[in-house]
Amino acid sequence: MSLKNYINDEGSLVFSDQTNLLEQAAYHYELQEREKPNLYRNLFEYDSIPKISFNHRNVPINMPEEIWITDTTFRDGQQSTSPFTVDQIVDLYQLLHKLGGPKGLIRQSEFFVYSPKDRRAVEKCLDLGFEAPEVTTWIRANEKDFDLVKSMGIKETGILVSCSDYHIYNKMGLTRKGALDKYLGIIKSALEHGIRPRCHFEDITRADFYGFVLPFATELVKLGEEAGVPIKIRACDTMGYGVSFPGTALPRSVQGIIYGLQHYAGVSSAMLEWHGHNDFYKVVSNASTAWLYGCSSVNCSMLGIGERTGNCPLEAMVIEYASLRGTTDGMDLSVITEIADYFEREIGYDIPPKTPFVGRNFNVTRAGIHADGLLKDEEIYNIFNTQKILGRPATVAVDSHSGLAGVAHWFNGYYKLRDEYVIDKRHPLVVKMKELIDQEYENGRTTVMGDNELDDMVRMLDYEVYEKISHVHKKK
Repeated sequence: MSLKNYINDEGSLVFSDQTNLLEQAAYHYELQEREKPNLYRNLFEYDSIPKISFNHRNVPINMPEEIWITDTTFRDGQQSTSPFTVDQIVDLYQLLHKLGGPKGLIRQSEFFVYSPKDRRAVEKCLDLGFEAPEVTTWIRANEKDFDLVKSMGIKETGILVSCSDYHIYNKMGLTRKGALDKYLGIIKSALEHGIRPRCHFEDITRADFYGFVLPFATELVKLGEEAGVPIKIRACDTMGYGVSFPGTALPRSVQGIIYGLQHYAGVSSAMLEWHGHNDFYKVVSNASTAWLYGCSSVNCSMLGIGERTGNCPLEAMVIEYASLRGTTDGMDLSVITEIADYFEREIGYDIPPKTPFVGRNFNVTRAGIHADGLLKDEEIYNIFNTQKILGRPATVAVDSHSGLAGVAHWFNGYYKLRDEYVIDKRHPLVVKMKELIDQEYENGRTTVMGDNELDDMVRMLDYEVYEKISHVHKKK
């Protein structure tokens, strides 16, 4: 934020290039030391559900000129799954590059470098020569790790700087002043090694925002200016406590955190990153809110994998980007389907079938009345053109509730029939299939009919039609 100062006898004003208004100079927040930790027990009483408090203070929407996505699949994400092989990491990294498009909207990807396998994966990804995603790391804050990262040609690394009293007092046994001094020493060491530090403000949604977060962020801005290297701050909603409701009070207010870091500490949008978890089902709305209120970067993982309930799903924020910007800006959204297929086929990862955009059944309907609507006009019951955008046609699962329309829609979808080849729900073959399907469920069946079963049924009932549609299907 560029500011011009106006000083008079009664204080100072600043002219903000962001709002184009004269504003009172922001209050400078000093570190507030405490003998005992502030655990916000009025909000986080461990034996009850965490409370959401409101102060009815609203801050302005401040969408940055540029927004983008960063990835933590190979760091936070991999902590929750069976370790990936080197080849799997390289394959997924290439898919990230393809998905990000020519503008590199998936800007960075974060790796461990602890083990020889980790380092081989990093080296192979670097050898691909992609500008985006930039390979970054997450390391322990010690000289050995700094030297390792530097020797590999990595330009940016994440450094854990926990900021809640839960971590400072109860985990590390430090005071706020002790933590601040330790963190600043570590970050100065990274700068001396020629590495851009990305400071992970762990557990920010339980931290004393005015008593520790802002004073620390202010020191980082000052340190970055002195070193000529702006320092990135990752606001980590480690436990998923962030809330995006209007008028929510700190420390849980997502927009309050982003506004405060910008307005009071002077952190620019480009140096702000949001990292959320999904413990309370709010991870996507919180990430979008961070964008809306001034944070350029949101940190995600493919399929939302990550500790406990997971990180923000990368595919969700790709869709959010297109929704907020009105364009994909060159991102290839069909790669979302490729990523999902790769996870299931090559890694053996089970994606819950109803997961939006990537689950097997995310655009599958079972209700006969819905299938009838799809048959008449797909747009009635499909969220968007999933065939064109994601390479995933809307389909119908056939069971006891599907009706004639459901069977007809399965028929046309499975065999990819279009135009003059499309069959109606009153077609004799559809009627015969429906009779056999009903008989299955009358005999006690409880599972959905599989595609192969239905394909065999078509072949058995009318081989002449089967041959004809199979020919059409093969041509498609």
